[in-house]
Amino acid sequence: MKTFALALGAGGARGLAHIAVFEALEELGVKPVAISGSSIGALMGAAYAAGISPRALRRHVIATVHDRAALLRRLLGARAAGFAWSSLLKVPFGHNPVLLDPDKFCAAFLPEAVPETFSELQIPLLVIASDLFGQQEVVFSDGPLRPAIGASMAIPGLLRPMEHEGRVLVDGAAIDPLPFTQLAGRADVVVAVDCSTAPRDSIAVPEAFDSVSATITLMGHALVAEKLKRVRPDLLIRPNVGIFRLLDFLQAIAIIRAGEAIKDDIKRDLTALLAD
Repeated sequence: MKTFALALGAGGARGLAHIAVFEALEELGVKPVAISGSSIGALMGAAYAAGISPRALRRHVIATVHDRAALLRRLLGARAAGFAWSSLLKVPFGHNPVLLDPDKFCAAFLPEAVPETFSELQIPLLVIASDLFGQQEVVFSDGPLRPAIGASMAIPGLLRPMEHEGRVLVDGAAIDPLPFTQLAGRADVVVAVDCSTAPRDSIAVPEAFDSVSATITLMGHALVAEKLKRVRPDLLIRPNVGIFRLLDFLQAIAIIRAGEAIKDDIKRDLTALLAD
């Protein structure tokens, strides 16, 4: 049987649909020989590469977002700096007092079974981040794992940029929201899971944060569309998650179920590719 590598795309909360893809692979009895991930795809990929079962990962995600009060405590614990609600009225213009620290965010939300380093993973993993001033992508494949995931998930305005070896790193989706080209030559078949989508239709002008969220969503969708005009993976998987917003993590159950709807298609198409 042929080997395959798996690219997991960005998309915020929509990336929770990756779990249904992992379940389809488990039902087929196959595993990728390499994984690449950008933003939420890096976090999901790390959990899967660590050997955490799709069922356990599903339980972890649902338990994490089920209790809203506990979720809020986790988020406040991941703040980039000391915070008091009164500071909202007196911080300097341009400073975000609720900005999250990416490293703390990963520590708060990654399953405990995810190891500290890339070398401890069961499946090789590539994590994609963006060099803000160098204007190029940065690929992590060794060393400490959580800082790399944090850099890949540093969504502008939500998570603070990460500093690494003199570079300022932000969300991998800023350059490569669907990093399947990183897997060229690593397997016979390259599979990519695209959770990017255009903003939902609306006649209303969005509020400030919704506007930022919709703009990030639009940029990711446009980057993926342009990339696919030039090169395509052997199998492109697109869960129907367009109705969900970037930060709809409280809709985790519905998002994963949306991914379940295409599990049979995934198993059929991947089986055909691996058997050729």
